[in-house]
Amino acid sequence: MSSPLNGGSPISTSGPILEARGLVKSYDEGRVEALRGVDLKIDAGEYAAISGPSGSGKSTLLHLLGGLDTATQGQVFFNGSVLGKAVDLDTYRSRQVGFIFQAFYLLPTLRAAENVQVAMLALHEKANHRAERAAALLEEMGLGTRMNHFPNQLSAGERQRVAIARALANDPTLLLADEPTGNLDSVNSAHIMDLLCGIREQRGMTMIVVTHENDIANAAPRHIRIRDGKIES
Repeated sequence: MSSPLNGGSPISTSGPILEARGLVKSYDEGRVEALRGVDLKIDAGEYAAISGPSGSGKSTLLHLLGGLDTATQGQVFFNGSVLGKAVDLDTYRSRQVGFIFQAFYLLPTLRAAENVQVAMLALHEKANHRAERAAALLEEMGLGTRMNHFPNQLSAGERQRVAIARALANDPTLLLADEPTGNLDSVNSAHIMDLLCGIREQRGMTMIVVTHENDIANAAPRHIRIRDGKIES
């Protein structure tokens, strides 16, 4: 049987690829509850958008699903195995999940191609392979002529495309995007969402996008609404 941590395409299972059961996340010694008993199932290859008011818990939920944080109560399952127990979180994050954030989080002292290569360091890939893959991904993002530029030499839309290339560097199963258009104008927002949807379809990836923009959320095949730490639909 294949390990749930193998890289590459989604592993075939009879259940969902991701499942949250009874997730509670509290802060400030329990005085603030960001999530209050969330149950959620995401199927392999599914594209879902999560929306809700500021402070509703949508980013917290995404971070728990991606293994960036752990729940106060409840569990997250990846292909039926519990994150943090049967599934090592470091390996899960480096091999299975590609993250995209509103703030890009590119290293300012590294060129675009080097920023993409950073994601591959944990897998101990050879330097020439890292360079070739980074170049190929940036070409795919339409940045073939910009790969030797530093982040401050790129537009906001270009920086987000570098971040997308970095998210794809290890051929993840899951693509998790937290407000990926939050720092972009309407033209670049539409371009980035078209790009992400195309990537998901071409690669057969599972994609979850957190957004406060109703047009993006409503365009997704599945729209999950969250309010006050609970899922409404």
